[in-house]
Amino acid sequence: MAYVPVLKSPDELAGDARRIAEKIVDTRKSLEGPFSVWMHAPEWAERVAHLGTMVRWEGTLELRTRTLAALVVGRHFQAQYVWGIQGVIGAERGVPRSTIDAIREDRSDGIPAEDLQIIDFTRQLLRKNRVDPSLAKAVMARLGADQYVQLTTCIGYYAMLAMTVNGVELEPNPNHEALKL
Repeated sequence: MAYVPVLKSPDELAGDARRIAEKIVDTRKSLEGPFSVWMHAPEWAERVAHLGTMVRWEGTLELRTRTLAALVVGRHFQAQYVWGIQGVIGAERGVPRSTIDAIREDRSDGIPAEDLQIIDFTRQLLRKNRVDPSLAKAVMARLGADQYVQLTTCIGYYAMLAMTVNGVELEPNPNHEALKL
């Protein structure tokens, strides 16, 4: 059970908070997930929603690359909600089941080299707070400065989501795969 009340509808709010919640529902279809608790701080929810739209849909970084990073973040933080939704999105974006399983099991074997580069980059940033120079140079050569920055921001965004859902003990969607460790 979540440590703070989970808000499921704009009808539970008034004034600016309700307007913000309605805007979030218009773009995301619901207040599910972290937004169900971020609405206790509506201005923060609004700003995070704007950033989330940028991270999730805009920019030039390949959507599949973002999903690989998000899966690693969900696994790293053992964030059930993030893991579950990203598993669904990963399958939709062509991430092989074997890669999703390897991330869940914290393995690297059997992952295509291009995917493994993004996974290792994300793992290093999360585990060591830095990226080895050789890997950073390789990712920079592959992505260029703009997409390199987009990738690191994506990792930070999903880390923020993971910490939020973990910090409030938000229950994951029961229709999504659980992160079994």
